[in-house]
Amino acid sequence: MTHTERLLASAALPVDLDEAAHRCLVAGFEGTTVVPDTLKRLVDRGLGGVILFTRNIRDAEQVRRLTDTLRALRPDLLVGIDNEGGGIGHLVGAGAPEVPGSFALGVADDPALTARCADALAGHLATLGITASYAPVADVQRHPDNPIVRTRSFGTDAELVSRHLRAWIAATEARGIASCAKHFPGHGGTVTDSHHELAVDPRPYEELDLAPFRAAVDAGVPMLMSAHVVFPALDANRPATLSRRILRDLLRHELGFDGVLVSDALEMKAIADRYGEAAGARIALAAGADQVIVAVPDLEVTLSCREAVLDALRCDVLTEERVAEAAERVRRLAERYATPAAEVGEWDAGAGLEAARRAVRGQGRGPAAVRGAHVVDLFPPPHPALNWGGEDLLCELRAVDPTATGTTVTGEAADPASFVDGILRLAEGTPLIVATCDAGLYPWQRHLRDALLAARPDAVRVATGLPDGGALCSYGRGRVNLRATAEALTGA
Repeated sequence: MTHTERLLASAALPVDLDEAAHRCLVAGFEGTTVVPDTLKRLVDRGLGGVILFTRNIRDAEQVRRLTDTLRALRPDLLVGIDNEGGGIGHLVGAGAPEVPGSFALGVADDPALTARCADALAGHLATLGITASYAPVADVQRHPDNPIVRTRSFGTDAELVSRHLRAWIAATEARGIASCAKHFPGHGGTVTDSHHELAVDPRPYEELDLAPFRAAVDAGVPMLMSAHVVFPALDANRPATLSRRILRDLLRHELGFDGVLVSDALEMKAIADRYGEAAGARIALAAGADQVIVAVPDLEVTLSCREAVLDALRCDVLTEERVAEAAERVRRLAERYATPAAEVGEWDAGAGLEAARRAVRGQGRGPAAVRGAHVVDLFPPPHPALNWGGEDLLCELRAVDPTATGTTVTGEAADPASFVDGILRLAEGTPLIVATCDAGLYPWQRHLRDALLAARPDAVRVATGLPDGGALCSYGRGRVNLRATAEALTGA
């Protein structure tokens, strides 16, 4: 018997309690057509949900076959995916509607337009048989050096974020898709990405951005996701995901949330490096989480988390009442959302580009039309935990101006001076566009930009992240963000 088989055979709890414990798990896996045997056994034991990623996506027909296969194993299995829009979306290969990131929607500041974009995303999910969306982001982009929220947020003002959350949640709910506001109680005040290390928000209680989460709860959001962030004003010892004070005292008692509280992925280093995924699963559930996500496709990690939970139940470290409470919330969620709608109506496929155009023009009057330009598109390499569909400004610029040329750069040049000289030669006699993405976080971008502007003060500046001085700003790097920017540059 293999190690995996021994683990799968190790349950010695009553069947109903064993099933309840499994309902508290959400697993990632490898594959586009075949469900791994280990995952099948977990589903048979009561696994609460699976989370899909780009690795599971080939095309729309394949995704629907995969979700049908998963539900044939267990009809109440929740099938979810991160589906924020913008440059973060795993369904590009399945024909996902193109919508800008949330910040651009906040700049346009038309909740009805936000609802149309959210409706398009939710409608598309429904056609694929995916009924849980780990979106929208409820974080307020509060700290200028925050490395992970930024244009994923609706903005820097809590009330603006709140009204767009309400619009997104209502539109998603109308499609029969479960939305999930994240990352409670907020990740926008940190200077650390919790994918890489434990993050801390040092602000006092009265300055924390709880208002959007209150708005989400009041709007009836069925799920919230916790943040792997320490808030000394709330609990100096543990990140929110593992904190009873934050998950039970604040969220359940003060905010009155009775939906499913799901953890952010346990393999993120904020949890994995300090506690380990297995201990993280046990502590999170004891603290008040209802489900924990293990997003990595290595099912051995999911099994280790499962065993930690079962062992904690056997030893009374984790109470039966707590697991039963969590499992009942998941059961109610599945009752509402596990079955896809029989019919899916149309959605507004043009809403995303409309929003992106309004966001770019929201920065103010753009430059005079630029044709035949050479564009230098500087942006960081894609985040390893977030999808990137290959978008760049040059491709979108050439779609509206075939005479455009350019260079894309995703990291520091080996010889910056030679690189700048080469760009200047290529752009000699033509307009030059210099685009950066959050250059304040990446010195190599600033250095290249400043060197190019010193030699070409006539160059047009573009920011494809948050605003950067007087540059024309797209407020995101989704394909429609970049297309709208290209149109603004060329007058198309």
